[in-house]
Amino acid sequence: MSVAACAELVQRGDPDRFLAVMAAPPAARAVLFPLYAFNLEVARAPWVASEPMIAEMRLQFWRDVAEEIGQGATPRAHEVAAPLAGVVRGEDAGLLDALAAARRWDIYRDPFEDEAHLADYIDATSGNLAVVAARALGAEAGAEAALRDMAWGAGIAALFRAVPELEARGRVPLLDGRPDGVRALAERALARFRRGKAGQGALPRKARAAVYAFWQTEALLKLAVADPARVGDGRLATSEFARRGKLLLVSMTGRL
Repeated sequence: MSVAACAELVQRGDPDRFLAVMAAPPAARAVLFPLYAFNLEVARAPWVASEPMIAEMRLQFWRDVAEEIGQGATPRAHEVAAPLAGVVRGEDAGLLDALAAARRWDIYRDPFEDEAHLADYIDATSGNLAVVAARALGAEAGAEAALRDMAWGAGIAALFRAVPELEARGRVPLLDGRPDGVRALAERALARFRRGKAGQGALPRKARAAVYAFWQTEALLKLAVADPARVGDGRLATSEFARRGKLLLVSMTGRL
C-alpha cells in the first residue's frame, strides 16, 4: 500500500489529523500518514466487532506487526504494515506495541480504575504516537518530555470530544463526569499542554510536524474549563474560522 493510500484512510477516518498532515511539508507527510493510518486501525479495532475476542485478535495483529518491525523482519501482509515499517525505527516499535495494548480498555465496559490508570492510558495512546512520529522525523531524546506533555493534553481533549459517543455505547470514559470533575481534569490537561508547548523549542524544525495534530488542543481545553457541560453535551468545538486560522498559523510558524 502506498503512502497516498494511507492518506486516503486517514482522510476518511481521522479528518482533523489529515488536515494537520497536509499542513506539514511533503517529506513529513510521507512519515506521518503511515503512522496515523496505523493509529486509526488500532483505535477502531475494538469497535468493529461485537465479540470481545475478535477485537482482542485485531489488536493482537497490530501488536504482532509492531513486534516484527522491532525485530527487523518483514511485517505480515497488510495495506498499512509495509509503509509503517518503512518509517518507524526498530527501537521505537515497542512504543507502538504499548499503544495497541492500551487500546484493550476500549473493548470492555469497565471504567478506569483510578487517575493513574487514566493517565497511563492517555500517555500510551497519545504520547507514544507523538514520540514515535517525532523520532521518525528526526527528534532527539531531549524532546520527549515536552512531546508527552503536549500529547497528554491533546489526548484528554480527544477523550472529552468522544464522551457522548462512548457513553452512548455503554462506556464510562471519565472518572468524574460532574462539571467540577470535568473542569479539574481540563485544567490539569491544559497545564500539562502549556508546559509542553513552552518546551517545543527542543524539537528541530523538521520534526515539528509531529505536533501539528495538536493545533486545536489549547482552545478545546479552555472551552472545557469555561463550560464543562460542553463535554457531555457534545458541544466541545471551536468555529471553523478559528480552526482553519490556527492551523494556518501553525503551518507558517512551525509552532503551536
